[in-house]
Amino acid sequence: MTEPKLINETIARLRKMHPDAHCELNYETPHQLLVATIMSAQSTDVRVNLVTPTLFEKYKTPVDFAVANPTDIEEIIRPVGFFRQKTKFIQESARTIVHQFGGEIPNNMDDLLTLKGVARKTANVVLGEIYQISEGVTVDTHVKRIAHKLGWVSTNKDPVKVEKELMALLPQSNWIEISHLLVFHGRRICYARSPQCANCLLNDICPSSEIINPD
Repeated sequence: MTEPKLINETIARLRKMHPDAHCELNYETPHQLLVATIMSAQSTDVRVNLVTPTLFEKYKTPVDFAVANPTDIEEIIRPVGFFRQKTKFIQESARTIVHQFGGEIPNNMDDLLTLKGVARKTANVVLGEIYQISEGVTVDTHVKRIAHKLGWVSTNKDPVKVEKELMALLPQSNWIEISHLLVFHGRRICYARSPQCANCLLNDICPSSEIINPD
């Protein structure tokens, strides 16, 4: 088990490196964030942000998405990949939001998980960003990878297991913030193929550091 003192030091240094860490999906409404997060699965925030201006200009409410011609949505979101499946998820979740939740995005994990295309990652993003509720830790590929490199978790493959281990390890007050910090770290310094350990403030305390453990 990683010592709390070391965890606190790691978080403090991550904050120093990434003071602007935040959700990089562009949105203006809770439903827009939900849709954008559904589209981000197996894609990138950059790619999603390229299509959302057109998408959100045409469809402004859950009702608009629910009654839309799916072919039209598919054509707009095609660049994000898996566009047919994601269109189904977007429309089915919109219908549930309209018919079961009065057009409002649920503010708890159980209800969010009833929406098509919404697993814990998406639910945690919505809860954290919209409602500032930390029911869990948002785990994407960067969070899995960096948390494993830091020795915080025993696996970098199963997101549910990674989330449970992080929840047990970190104070709940850090759950929302840590995801942003680890994502930014993965995108800006600790690249999967060529981590920039020489430019990393964690290079003397990270167990995966190439400074500490040169080949």
